Amino acid sequence: MTQTTPLSGRPRRTTARGLATREALLDATADLVAERGFHSVGILEIGAAAGVSGSALYRHFANKQELLVALFDRVVDALLAGAREVVETTDDPATALDALIERHVAFALRDRSIIAVYDQEAHNLPDAHRARLRRNQRAYADVWVDTLVALRSGARPVRDRREAEAAVHAVFGLLNSVADHDPRLPDAQVAALLSGMARAAVR
Repeated sequence: MTQTTPLSGRPRRTTARGLATREALLDATADLVAERGFHSVGILEIGAAAGVSGSALYRHFANKQELLVALFDRVVDALLAGAREVVETTDDPATALDALIERHVAFALRDRSIIAVYDQEAHNLPDAHRARLRRNQRAYADVWVDTLVALRSGARPVRDRREAEAAVHAVFGLLNSVADHDPRLPDAQVAALLSGMARAAVR
């Protein structure tokens, strides 16, 4: 089966084998960016790390920017899907909020290099890709905001929506700060610290 899409950051035409190759290229990109930084890595190095020849690589991505767009898409899509799964399978807003925090902490620690590259490179992305990423980021934030607004003290909302939006984006900044600073602590300790701070901030 094949799939076709006009967006260069998405698969153009894929088979099961092609999708596996594409994922291998994205995995290699994430690993090399984490190790050396985006601008120090060449596209052919990425292909070599994924076991893909130059000609095969260019059937999936025309250049390194397309790889970067696809990597951002994968990360944001996974965050959004995970957040929606949380709220669809959890009736209690407090429990859902805890799960959202834990998932985002895990993402921030695992993909801190991608967060850093996004902060540096997002403004250089083509308009259509940047707009799509931001739509999905807003949808992800909305899941958090809806969950936070649903938390109640008696019959009264804990906060109105605008206040909830401000709180959610402040927490994102807190959790994503691991991309800018190495705390020189074990990840488990950092995760506990960030989770506790995030809970205190939103509640």
